[in-house]
Amino acid sequence: MENINLREINENNFNQVIKLYDGLTDYQKKCVAPNVYSLAEAYANKDRAWVRAIYLIDKPIGFIMMALWDDDIPKEDLPAYYLWRFMISREYQNKGFGKKVLDIIIKKCQTDRIKTLYVSCEMEEKQPFEFYIKYGFIDTRINDGEQILKMTFY
Repeated sequence: MENINLREINENNFNQVIKLYDGLTDYQKKCVAPNVYSLAEAYANKDRAWVRAIYLIDKPIGFIMMALWDDDIPKEDLPAYYLWRFMISREYQNKGFGKKVLDIIIKKCQTDRIKTLYVSCEMEEKQPFEFYIKYGFIDTRINDGEQILKMTFY
């Protein structure tokens, strides 16, 4: 698992990252926006969007996008990050890589002295909700049809 790492997205891996979305199931595609859309959204929000490709050694296997701030987060939870997008290509799911990516994100939050990490997910099926709960996120509320979860560090 120590071979999982996050890398910036550039002209060398851009197309590979976009194509990762194609391998998701129909339900998973309902849960996360296409990577090309997310990258466009990140470009439009470049002052607050933090995007990375998830790599297994030297192979891109997923994508994350985090908001470095979000106006909807309660003041008592600030400073906070919001995990906007998180996807791992289907053939790499259920192998512990998602947990390892969350470990890396949590470490970034702690290094950056972030108090709370938020994430949201669809509730039509058990996943990814159960994945986040098992990892240690706390269920908070429903907003716009999605379940909002959070993890507090201090």
